[in-house]
Amino acid sequence: MSSSDTLVKASAPAKEPPETQPRVVPVRRTGQWVAALVVLLLLAMVVNSVVRNDAFQWGVVADYFATTAVLRGLGLTLWLTAVVMVLGFALGTLLALGRLSSNPVLAWVSYGYIWFFRSTPILVQLLFWFNIGALYPRLGLGIPFGPEFLTVKTVDLLGPVTVAIIGLTLHEAAYAAEVVRGGLLSVDRGQIEAAQSLGLSPGRRLRRIVLPQAMRAIVPPAGNMLIGALKGTSIVSVIAVQDLLYSVQLVYHRTYQVIPLLLVATVWYALVTTLLSIGQHYVEKRYARGTGRS
Repeated sequence: MSSSDTLVKASAPAKEPPETQPRVVPVRRTGQWVAALVVLLLLAMVVNSVVRNDAFQWGVVADYFATTAVLRGLGLTLWLTAVVMVLGFALGTLLALGRLSSNPVLAWVSYGYIWFFRSTPILVQLLFWFNIGALYPRLGLGIPFGPEFLTVKTVDLLGPVTVAIIGLTLHEAAYAAEVVRGGLLSVDRGQIEAAQSLGLSPGRRLRRIVLPQAMRAIVPPAGNMLIGALKGTSIVSVIAVQDLLYSVQLVYHRTYQVIPLLLVATVWYALVTTLLSIGQHYVEKRYARGTGRS
């Protein structure tokens, strides 16, 4: 044996006897496993009751799921959701900028708008706009306190779909304004000051510096608003807009199969909401690039 081998063996730490080594004891999660089993048992009972209950009439659900009337109502629901969200966020962005403005008139008018439309139930707003003809039978365009150049009957101008768009847009804009304002306030003040030092105009600062960074805080609540708006469009059925819910109501008023037709609408809402949730996940992931830890 060489002197180098003797040195290596001498420098190696002596192994402890097996009985003196610490023993790793796994954490016992008995309560969690019991709770999980109870939840799975309850879930199995619910699924069993839904699948094996003949009162749900799943065959009728399958028959009406893709009928022309239902698909037409679904198309109107999707279109109405898209229009309301685009117009609502456009108006909400202006309101958010107004609230953050140094002009007290713009700030207080924006705050008053947001306060009013957030304080009033959406159903009341829709019914109010639906009956606006009682207050203004005719709408005119002209000089204030002077002659009118164009007049039209309110009933002819504001149909049910137009009323739904106006009511839902004004309602969503109030919430979108707070979402956008929160996103703008989340941007570090130093970023704005750096853009000012570069001589960027206010509009360019907003487009190039503030909004791209604010989107990380805007996208999650905006996605929730989109899903809420999709489901909230069902309320327009009270003013006879033939959305998805109103379409299935027309069918079950004729066939008296209330439960299966409501299940048709429920499944369609669930499917579309799931797709929107998946899209929201990827949009959030895109705007969160560079912020997560590896």
